[in-house]
Amino acid sequence: MRLALFTDTYEPDVNGVARTLARWVEYLRRKGIPVLVFAPDPADDRERAAMASVERFASFPFFLYPECRLALPRPIYIRRALHAFGPTLIHVATPFNMGLCGVHYARKYQVPLVASYHTHFDRYLPFYNLHWMVKMLWRYMNWFHHDSRSIFVPSRSTLLDLKQRGWDEARLEVWTRGIDTKQYHPGVDRNTFLTQHDISPDKFIVLYTGRLSPEKNVDVALAAFAKFQRDICPDALFVLAGDGPSADLLKQQAERERIPTRFLGFTGMPNLQQWYAAADTFLFPSSTETFGNVVLEAMACGTPIVCADAGGVVDTVEHGWNGLICEAGNINAFSDALKQIHGNADLRGRLAARGIAYSLRQSWDTIFEELLIRFEKASDLDNCSWIRHISE
Repeated sequence: MRLALFTDTYEPDVNGVARTLARWVEYLRRKGIPVLVFAPDPADDRERAAMASVERFASFPFFLYPECRLALPRPIYIRRALHAFGPTLIHVATPFNMGLCGVHYARKYQVPLVASYHTHFDRYLPFYNLHWMVKMLWRYMNWFHHDSRSIFVPSRSTLLDLKQRGWDEARLEVWTRGIDTKQYHPGVDRNTFLTQHDISPDKFIVLYTGRLSPEKNVDVALAAFAKFQRDICPDALFVLAGDGPSADLLKQQAERERIPTRFLGFTGMPNLQQWYAAADTFLFPSSTETFGNVVLEAMACGTPIVCADAGGVVDTVEHGWNGLICEAGNINAFSDALKQIHGNADLRGRLAARGIAYSLRQSWDTIFEELLIRFEKASDLDNCSWIRHISE
């Protein structure tokens, strides 16, 4: 197999899709499988040199997700590069400019095509007052994925969502996410770590990590924490690791309502692992996730989970077993869950232990071994029916 990957987000972008794809490419190369990646330029040109093995293109920020970038492809250059490479399978990971190039080449030159579906963009649109685009978006998504032999989704929940929209279940396959437990683990000297950050070790630390944006419902987390801190635990502190378009508004809300918070901004490893491991609970109210990598990261670090009952996180978290699940958007429910964890040390310990045990079973190599078999099957010209239609 010779794989050409088209994506509009790739390392050094900081998001779950970019990191997952980079791990997948690294795994394939370790196995001796040739891979050619087409991706946008990183925002910081200084980071480009370290990614010399990736074909890069000029780009600009995507308005729904500025941390990701939309490429300005050069079709003639791409065609020459692909002819020289000779792919036996094309993988399109995003439905934007780079993905379109991959679809076009696969259709024109009859190369087997697979896709991976990572983001519920339709659920983002209402948060940006773009409800009117939802039907148009789904028409486009149906067209974009029409010729993919397989469409890989991060969770069973996402698969069922797409099935309900009329997508062919026979082509939908779950590509779950793994965790590197050498990077994410419970090890931390909590007292020393918090003291170094001018935080009393007696504080009850509630942590959120991820993008600070409307579709992540971080305002719900802030309001739920405020109620919990006011009514139950005056010594609680809400720590938010991440950045995004809602950061300023959330900071203003916290200051205006005198909510004890610590905004860390973007936080890389190994510092992020230490925040996970030092926290008393992880609060994640997002209802738009297709998987929710940060939930698995928190579990691996022994942090009890409180999350929403929507999206892909429900495939990872079992209520009362390895986390607590709350009605999406219900501030009182999230506050009550924080109260349960704060007031019950035994519950906190059980959730933490079961979360760690679950994460230890989510090996990247095991996941990629199974995925490679599926990709090789898709690349077999004799195994599947041919492309459904050839574009003009």
